[in-house]
Amino acid sequence: MAWKLKKTVVLVGMMGAGKTAVGKALAAKLGVPFLDSDAEIVAAANMEIAEIFSRDGEPFFRDKESQVIERLLSAEPCVLSTGGGAFLAERNRAMIADKGVAVCLNADLQLLWNRVKHKDTRPLLRTEDPFATLSEIYETRAPIYAMADLRVGVQPNYSIEMTRDKVVEALGTRPDVLEVPK
Repeated sequence: MAWKLKKTVVLVGMMGAGKTAVGKALAAKLGVPFLDSDAEIVAAANMEIAEIFSRDGEPFFRDKESQVIERLLSAEPCVLSTGGGAFLAERNRAMIADKGVAVCLNADLQLLWNRVKHKDTRPLLRTEDPFATLSEIYETRAPIYAMADLRVGVQPNYSIEMTRDKVVEALGTRPDVLEVPK
């Protein structure tokens, strides 16, 4: 018997937590599609997220993000990676709770910084002091991410596969979400 995913697994958490990498590995293991809400927004808008932020502003982006998440949650169960800010919106949390399961990839601030400090693809970190900005975002968002249905710790010494297996283990506690092969 194969894995049977009954609800979409929505990966939430900070930028740099590994939502995309772990999500792809998880989808491959479970034999379901992997979707990324940010990639879907980029494809629909035909421009990068940083461009959308600068041209139309964050509120416009967040509205589009909610529309995309709603559409993706209405499709067949899959693994869905969301942008770091997606879970902050009450509307998105309600949609995810209704149609999926939120899994927070929980990484500490230093690990996140090590992963994002050399990347120029994070519009929210384009500030005078990106580490201070990341710290503020982390402090603000941590209590909201704590509302996720399941939380999986991300460790610096974990491979993508090890983190994926921790997510599978957590999902295994939810028979309403994942039927584990016997």
